[in-house]
Amino acid sequence: MQENAANRDQDPNHAESAHDATQAPHAGAAGQETAHAVSDQIDGAVDNNGAAHAAALAEAQAQVAALKEDFLRARAETENVRRRAQEDVSKAHKFAIENFAEHLLPVIDSLEAALADQAADIGKLREGVELTLRQLTSALDKGRVTAIAPAVGEKFDPHRHQAISMVPADQEPNTVVTVLQKGFVIAERVLRPALVMVAAPK
Repeated sequence: MQENAANRDQDPNHAESAHDATQAPHAGAAGQETAHAVSDQIDGAVDNNGAAHAAALAEAQAQVAALKEDFLRARAETENVRRRAQEDVSKAHKFAIENFAEHLLPVIDSLEAALADQAADIGKLREGVELTLRQLTSALDKGRVTAIAPAVGEKFDPHRHQAISMVPADQEPNTVVTVLQKGFVIAERVLRPALVMVAAPK
C-alpha cells in the first residue's frame, strides 16, 4: 500500500487529475457567475430597448395627435371661409338689388308727379318726360346697364345686334342701316341685342 501511494505520488497524470478535481468546483462557480452576468446584461439590454420603443411610440402618438388637431383646425377654418364667402355673395346680391331699386325711386316719383299734373301744357309734359328719362338712364348707368346703339354704317355684330332684315343700301354690305330698337348690356353681358336692319350684299 505504501508502494501504491508512492506510485500515485510519482505519477504525473494522477497529480494532474487530482489538481483538476480540486479546481472543478471553482470553475463551476465561475461559470455560473459569468452566466448570471450575461443574463443581467441581456435583461438590461431588453429593458433599454423596451424603454426606447415606448418613447418612440409615445412620440409618434403625440405627432399623430398634433396632426389630427391641425387637420381639424384647418377644416374648421375652411368651413368658416366658405360660409363667409357665401354670406358675402348673398349680401352683394341683396344690396346690389337694393341700390338699383333706390336709384329707380326718383323715376317713380317723377312719373307719379306727371300723372298728378292736370295741366294741358304739352311743353311742360315733354320736359317732365325728358327729366324722367334722364333719371332712368342715370339709374341704369349706376346699375352698370348701358345701351347698345350702333351707328349707321357700323359693322354688324351678331353678339350684340339682331338683324331684322337686309335691305339695299349705298354702304358696305353687312353694316347697320337703321336701328329699330336699342339693346342693353349689364357688366358686358347682353341683356337684349339691338334690333337693326343690315345692308344687303351688292
